[in-house]
Amino acid sequence: MTIDAEDLVLVCCSDIAGQVRGKGFPARDLEKRRRFGVGWTPTNIMINCLGRIPATPFGPRGDLFLAPAAETETILDFGDGSPREHWFLGDILTLEETPWECCPRSFLARALAALEAEAGLRLVASFEHEFHMAGAEARSGDSYGLGSMRSIAPFTREFIGALRANGLEPDTFLPEYGTRQYEVTLDPAPGLEAADRAVRLREICRAIARRHGFAASFSPVVTPGIVGNGVHIHFSLTDRAGDPVTFDPAGPGGMSAQTASFAAGILRHAPALCAVTAPSVLSYERLKPNSWSACWANLGVRDREATLRVCPLPAAADIDPRPRFNLEFRAADAAASPYLQLGMLVFAGLQGLREALPAPQIHDGDPGALGPEERARLGIQDLPRSLEAALAALEADEAAMGWMGETLAGAYLMHKRGEIDAMRDRSADEMVALYAEAY
Repeated sequence: MTIDAEDLVLVCCSDIAGQVRGKGFPARDLEKRRRFGVGWTPTNIMINCLGRIPATPFGPRGDLFLAPAAETETILDFGDGSPREHWFLGDILTLEETPWECCPRSFLARALAALEAEAGLRLVASFEHEFHMAGAEARSGDSYGLGSMRSIAPFTREFIGALRANGLEPDTFLPEYGTRQYEVTLDPAPGLEAADRAVRLREICRAIARRHGFAASFSPVVTPGIVGNGVHIHFSLTDRAGDPVTFDPAGPGGMSAQTASFAAGILRHAPALCAVTAPSVLSYERLKPNSWSACWANLGVRDREATLRVCPLPAAADIDPRPRFNLEFRAADAAASPYLQLGMLVFAGLQGLREALPAPQIHDGDPGALGPEERARLGIQDLPRSLEAALAALEADEAAMGWMGETLAGAYLMHKRGEIDAMRDRSADEMVALYAEAY
């Protein structure tokens, strides 16, 4: 009897651990699966990055479904007889077809809807990804080097082609400072699409790296002692018509009044945000002073150690700055779900708008060189120095807990404290290896 190979389609979600998990079905059933997708259970959201469930508030009870979002359809078909990938990202829904309160994608959609309903604003964003490529050639002096690109050229060509074939718009690809470290960005997109793109990019990168004999890891730290892998989140604001409203040449750092309040909200809640944007034990090995990553909750201009940075623009008089002007949040990495990261940033910025917060002080320079009183005068807070401290800051921030809602906030804290316990007795090398494999 001849056996005909049959493709599967998977429906997936990006969960609390920043992992992409889902279920599959025969490709011939796609049309009848578009509405209800696949069955899902609440406790699935509690699986940690090690594939374990240390604790769950849901137990074995409850039923949900994971419904595919048509706009996230991703196909990797190389036409050479190798296995074809076909998958969607989706929304976790109740049996009544309403968003489940712990669905990360629905959380971001809720934040964006609140921003538009309350402030008449929409968010445009892009995620800047750094990753480590195990198996790539390593030569001394290859930081930003052409030689580093040559060693992975077959992967790069296929990766960029796969992104474009799936409706993603590549912007840049470059060798970064660290050994075997690379960076990739996509063109900006509306908020929900930007987070979808971030998840899809990472999975496409991992798939094609494996196809070429490499292993791509977006873990915050893969090579101890060298700069880690961050995710820098660029964002700007538009009105409902899509016209940019982020820039005002008369405003501080070029920010409009709305942008300044939005930025102030992010900085005010930055310690709590870190629990979600930098959500692994290893994240805090990267968020250290003088390491080209964030350590203080400050606003800087052209400062790559500020938590929030006003990005530079060309000085040419014939270039309109309004559609290009953006801010960059740097206290983030790929151990997080992009939906939770961006959702928390939107809610924090919206809180700043609700309270009409004044523009934060711009400080270019090392806040660590200032005394505590001077930092307090400038409104510069310390960022947490550990995941445990970040979770405590989240729990103490009444507004941030409210954005998440009681069920999601409780599940999130339980999940992450379970991860801390799982890592507590690990050696530094063991922990680095575990996270490198997970991400």
